[in-house]
Amino acid sequence: MLPRMPDLLRCVEMETGGPVRSAVIWLHGLGADGHDFEPIVPHLGLEEAGVRFVFPNAPRRAVSINMGLLMPAWYDIRGLDAHSAIDLLGIRTSGEQVEALVRRENVRGVPAGSIVLAGFSQGGVVALYAALRHPERLAGVVALSTYLPEPSGRADDLSPANAGLPIFVAHGTDDPMIPLSRGMAARDRLLAIGHPVTFKTYPMEHAVHPEEIADVGEFLRTVLGDGAADDAGDGV
Repeated sequence: MLPRMPDLLRCVEMETGGPVRSAVIWLHGLGADGHDFEPIVPHLGLEEAGVRFVFPNAPRRAVSINMGLLMPAWYDIRGLDAHSAIDLLGIRTSGEQVEALVRRENVRGVPAGSIVLAGFSQGGVVALYAALRHPERLAGVVALSTYLPEPSGRADDLSPANAGLPIFVAHGTDDPMIPLSRGMAARDRLLAIGHPVTFKTYPMEHAVHPEEIADVGEFLRTVLGDGAADDAGDGV
């Protein structure tokens, strides 16, 4: 029986075929929900790899850039440019909620080394923040159309256990919400602190591209080990 975790986020879950031996915790973007990335799972080439996909729902909160309207958000957004004040408290709080989901996977029999944190847009910010601080070695990170606030990559604030963690970073060349330059800056910062980064760009705006889905699937098969790698599937 699982321990009681009153702060656990509501999640959408999907499992690929075979006994579950790994997990991907995937955070949606601003205003979306846990169903947002559900449709891509069948296209990742993990049909019999025993992967549990966990898609948490962000809490509703007031978002400054949207006139203070309440919507699902991992933290407040005060502006679109890199110089806007960052809601570090909101990022930290969401990071702790992701930590709780990692602990739940541990209780359910999936070790940290078989867990990938993934996220799109502000979900990617939180995935990076949580992964770089997790006290046990994870399998990797997928960061899509996102950025790295400077304090999130501060070397004296990071977990030695996840030094050199492999990270997949992808961005649209025509993204009007989070410019490609911010994705490139995240890549450069992660490389500077010692992470092997797979960096890809795609001809799209603030969205997901079919080739990107195939590349994410390849990355997941690599970092989740032989069982996932053997089940390559056809992708899209």
